[in-house]
Amino acid sequence: MKDIETAEFLKMSTAQPLVDVRSPSEFAQGHIPGAINLPLFSDDERAMVGTAYKQVGRSQAFDMGLDIVGPKMSGFVQAARKFAPEKKILVHCWRGGMRSASMGWLLETAGFRVCMLKGGYKSYRTYIRENLVADKKFVILGGLTGSGKTQWLHQLADAGEAVVDLERLANHRGSVFGGIGLGAQPTNEQFENDLFLNLEAFDSGQVIWLEDESRQIGRIFMPEPLYLAIKLSPMIRIQIDLELRVKIILDEYAGLDREKLAASITQISKRLGGLITSQCLELLDAGDLDQVVRLLLPYYDKTYTHSTQTWDRKLYSDLDLCNDEPETYVAKLIEKKQSLIQ
Repeated sequence: MKDIETAEFLKMSTAQPLVDVRSPSEFAQGHIPGAINLPLFSDDERAMVGTAYKQVGRSQAFDMGLDIVGPKMSGFVQAARKFAPEKKILVHCWRGGMRSASMGWLLETAGFRVCMLKGGYKSYRTYIRENLVADKKFVILGGLTGSGKTQWLHQLADAGEAVVDLERLANHRGSVFGGIGLGAQPTNEQFENDLFLNLEAFDSGQVIWLEDESRQIGRIFMPEPLYLAIKLSPMIRIQIDLELRVKIILDEYAGLDREKLAASITQISKRLGGLITSQCLELLDAGDLDQVVRLLLPYYDKTYTHSTQTWDRKLYSDLDLCNDEPETYVAKLIEKKQSLIQ
């Protein structure tokens, strides 16, 4: 059984099954993307063993762990045979300690070739935080609300550009309305894990497109190294026709739950003002979402304009697309990027 450093372990995980033997709640909090949870202990069992270790000592806790794991051993081997038919498998726990060593011993005894992550998941977390933006180059796509930034990013990806969709990873559209209809967001820890995997998918030297985001996307907080990298990268701030902006917003939000839309409007009522809030709610109730959008846009435009004032003006460049057809936007964005990174 070999102990493997994090970088090599992650390379191997692209071709071999990866087993995380931590408890279900540890796994849910955050895990290496693609890992399979094969918990040595349930959450309750882990708590029992931990309590025994503190109160009566290591030997008694070890014996308790054996009693718990013993009846499960056959099931572990059978499960491993299903997802690792070639009998090559990667294993880790929290710190590369007894849990992964125990599972590794069992699987090796059953004929598997086992590699363990040196330092466990804790070392992995340290590694990705230190390397999240190392040697990465970014170009940021900015623009007023409704400019279709996410839409154009997807089209840039289709055109072969390197793109990471932060809002997709966060499962949130990035505004007070952004979580409606999307379900739960990942934990901040899992967001970082998934983000690292997405960034590592591109070759060194490739310029990666990101959307201009605030420090927070819903309940997800941007990792500080990435947030700083965004602020220090060139930004292309697109300008598109108002009518197209309204259409893009309606296409995305018109079919969503009206009560949740109303609740979101109420949530920003202090910033909108009482009159605008009441007008928006009345128009929403009447089904006139077009006018709701037009009333809300000045608030969002003011907020976005204020946020861009924190940028170094040398880093951003405006791209006026108001008189262009949407089909040409991607080509113009790529051309603009090339002019900025030369």
